[in-house]
Amino acid sequence: MLNVKNLNVYYGLIHALKNINFHIEEHEIVTLIGSNGAGKTSTLNAIVNSVKSKGQIEFFGVNIAKIPTHKIIHRGIALVPEGRRVFTNLSIDENLRMGAYHNDENFERLRLKMYEIFPRLKERANQMAGTMSGGEQQMLAIARALMGEPKLLMLDEPSLGLAPKVIGELFDVIKNLKNEGITVLLVEQNAFLALGIANRAYVLENGQITLEDEANALLGNVEIKKRYLGG
Repeated sequence: MLNVKNLNVYYGLIHALKNINFHIEEHEIVTLIGSNGAGKTSTLNAIVNSVKSKGQIEFFGVNIAKIPTHKIIHRGIALVPEGRRVFTNLSIDENLRMGAYHNDENFERLRLKMYEIFPRLKERANQMAGTMSGGEQQMLAIARALMGEPKLLMLDEPSLGLAPKVIGELFDVIKNLKNEGITVLLVEQNAFLALGIANRAYVLENGQITLEDEANALLGNVEIKKRYLGG
């Protein structure tokens, strides 16, 4: 599905990503783990071409590295950015409509589906997004991305700043997306949670991929436990 080859990202003189290579197969959950500043967010931003990059990013065999971001979204990639970034002055329903801006003919069907996945949003359909809790906003951000019916959903730090109960609910939803035929690329500060739902994982350190393995194997890796799983 997605094949990233020799990807490099620079911010001025800073070499943020250094010839990284990875792939994602359909119906997988793949996670990128690493410390802050390792290059995880830069990887997601490069895939949707919101930062300049060098290298190849093939999506279903087509190099999308130089395609405008809105056309990448139309091809079936959605990014839920860190910090959620919902439209705070719009209602939940209006946020969902923004997510379906190129898929408007399916709006009502998808809207009802999102309310099945996130019942808490249905109860607040007319509420302004800016008045919701952080967990509800994260649910809305994911629902808004799903309104475009993406083939690949990329999530950047979805648990950041949320209560444990809400995190559990969100990760149940992410895990179940596989059953809906959606592939997930997950960047998550909580490596234990991420590895718990992922099929495979890549470890990013200083802009380079230093390790790749099945998620279960990394959960049992002594070095990974020491660095990312609290010993």
